[in-house]
Amino acid sequence: MGSEGPPAVTIHVTGFKKFHGVSENPTESIVNNLQEYVKLKGLPKGVTLGSCSILETAGEGAITPLYQALQSALNKKDSESSNSAKIIWVHFGVNSGATRFAIEHQAFNEATFRCADEMGWKPQKVAIVPADGAISRTRKTSLPVGEITYSLAKMGFEVMASDDAGRFVCNYVYYHSLRFAEQNGILSLFVHVPSFSTIDEETQMQFAASLLEVLASTN
Repeated sequence: MGSEGPPAVTIHVTGFKKFHGVSENPTESIVNNLQEYVKLKGLPKGVTLGSCSILETAGEGAITPLYQALQSALNKKDSESSNSAKIIWVHFGVNSGATRFAIEHQAFNEATFRCADEMGWKPQKVAIVPADGAISRTRKTSLPVGEITYSLAKMGFEVMASDDAGRFVCNYVYYHSLRFAEQNGILSLFVHVPSFSTIDEETQMQFAASLLEVLASTN
């Protein structure tokens, strides 16, 4: 039985609250406003923007709500008839020193926080998932980072592919998400954005909406 167009895809997104040194986290605004923004702009056929969650900027503080959100989306998929629909998680984090967007290819099994997180935790060379072995272990996204980056650059955005998401909370969340994705047959991607003073809010909203469109067209 043939199907029309690309398979259905549901994209869930997360951002972070403010943290030490970043009084206003752009990802909180992006994620909180994304539903309304794409409602006005529209999304390609078959694409649904699912949950939009804001996480604590803390390693362990982010993980419980992250897993609750990941599992909830999976349960919802299982309870619906469209089991063939793809699920993609997109995690937005800020890199306040960056001048462009970065599509992250992988996460390291290492927590080495340059400063204490919002719960006061400052691990150094700690394995994020000890059962995964050494801190040099990486997990990679199954999404085509090069293709995604190229498509967004063609749209006029300042964007690069990256192999290093740092060793702070962003990497911590990405590692857990990639692990969950691999175990449950879904997809995960992390995107670093600059501050609004570097790239203004409207451009960042356009970027986020364009990213959803690009992801919808990837296989």
